[in-house]
Amino acid sequence: MTTAGVQSLVFRAGSLLCALRLDEVIETMRPLATHPLAGTPAYVSGICIMRGVPTLVVDVARLLGGGQAQIARFIAVRSDQGPMAFATGEISGVLPVDADAAARHEALLGDAQARLIAAVGTIDTEPVLLLRSMRLVPDEVWAAAANLAGTS
Repeated sequence: MTTAGVQSLVFRAGSLLCALRLDEVIETMRPLATHPLAGTPAYVSGICIMRGVPTLVVDVARLLGGGQAQIARFIAVRSDQGPMAFATGEISGVLPVDADAAARHEALLGDAQARLIAAVGTIDTEPVLLLRSMRLVPDEVWAAAANLAGTS
């Protein structure tokens, strides 16, 4: 199924250009103080307090590429478990992303990234990873965040 020109929030995650559909974005903000959570995957930076609510922080560059990158912005996104913050590089703005869900290249992406990436699209001649709502955070991480929230 082809989705031409999906209005998306476009941002950098290290050297990667990524996008999120606008209906999955709550807001963008400067990075907030983040507190580590023991026993979580490396891409979970920890937990922050966003609008008074303990919120998981996911480093998108580390999640997708494994490397560390400069964090310039947080993007609050909707997920199955509630809001979470994506730690990202600079935000390019709201742009239409030409993306074809059939062209996800699952063999190249691997299982974990294939679940996160809805489609691979383009802006001009640069590839863009159109991300879907976060479904990659294990239940144990959400439980650790809930336990931490209950003790504060």
